[in-house]
Amino acid sequence: MQIFQKRLYEQRKLNGLTQRELAEKLGIAQPSYVRYENGTAEPNYENLVKLADTFDVSVDYLLGRADL
Repeated sequence: MQIFQKRLYEQRKLNGLTQRELAEKLGIAQPSYVRYENGTAEPNYENLVKLADTFDVSVDYLLGRADL
């Protein structure tokens, strides 16, 4: 899942969002989001789709199955 963590971090920075702001968009607590970025937890399907929509990228891109 290292590619996911890297792309999640990069997209959050490119979009000028803090971890807190992104967690709020997902409707989760900030510590839960932090676990996504540090690789100790994975988002459920619903949050994975929300992340892709927020960043205007595909789920496949976030998961490392496709490039931009």
